[in-house]
Amino acid sequence: MKAVIPVAGMGSRLRPHTHTQPKALVPVAGKAILAHILDPLIEAGIEEFILIIGYMGNKIEEYIHERYKDKGIKLEFVVQEPREGIAHALWLAGDNLKEADEILITLGDIIINIDLQKFLATETSVVGVKKVEIPGNFGIAELDQEGFITNLVEKPTIPKSNVALIGIYKLVNPKLFFESIDYIMDNQIKNLGEYQLTDALMHMIEKGGKITTQSVDNWFDCGRKESLLEANAILMNRPEFESTDHEFHKTILVPPVSIGKNCKISNSIIGPNVALGDNATISYSIVKNTIIGSFSELQSAVLHNSVIGNDTTLKGLSHSLNIGDNTEINFTG
Repeated sequence: MKAVIPVAGMGSRLRPHTHTQPKALVPVAGKAILAHILDPLIEAGIEEFILIIGYMGNKIEEYIHERYKDKGIKLEFVVQEPREGIAHALWLAGDNLKEADEILITLGDIIINIDLQKFLATETSVVGVKKVEIPGNFGIAELDQEGFITNLVEKPTIPKSNVALIGIYKLVNPKLFFESIDYIMDNQIKNLGEYQLTDALMHMIEKGGKITTQSVDNWFDCGRKESLLEANAILMNRPEFESTDHEFHKTILVPPVSIGKNCKISNSIIGPNVALGDNATISYSIVKNTIIGSFSELQSAVLHNSVIGNDTTLKGLSHSLNIGDNTEINFTG
């Protein structure tokens, strides 16, 4: 099996963080989004990976080579330029994938909690799904009584199902799949301005391909700040974050917390659900439900539900007050 991960997007919904790094390298619960995708796949025994890169692709290559150089995996990189959708990205990687026995596709900005062994062991092609409240925002699958997909529609105006595709796919017939991608590329079949993976999969079904589904436990589209913080909070409720051996001067740590290397913290309350990058410095601050990048400095700050980038300095206000009766003071503006 070969795994392919499209990570070419700009991540415009995560700006300003993606002005200086690709979305796949934004940290969640102590490591990059991309590491949350790759690590379980490597643990499941997948050894061959193709990453489709574009925006700041050199940073992704550097990160992968540094973090995974001793993992014994085979890595290939394909550049997508211009970026015209997921099907277009996979079409560019087709020469590296058509001869594989099976392929696994997982999108590079999605963190998924799924029974991966069960997913990979499925005899037919399978896609990860979850029922959603607003199906018009997703690729939607309609199923027959046996659980096989009968129709796929990308962001339907009038949805006939609330079963959403969430970004992970295992295909047992790569040849038929790439014939379907070739078909939509040759006929320039675009939807919402891009070559959609849902259209390629639908053509594959029309040609006799069988695709079933597997529900996921949790799924986070990390392209938005809110989802990023939600993923951070849920992922940090794993056992490794329940306690900490760190001790800092006049500081209270409220688990779960993730603290990077060489952090300096004093006179502060940190947690819950706080992830600090390496070499962060925090003093006289209260921080919860927040992600803070490497080499950043906080002083006299009160933060919650925040995402702070790398190499950032934030200094709050220090007040000495003598307030009388019947007084209201609002520092929020």
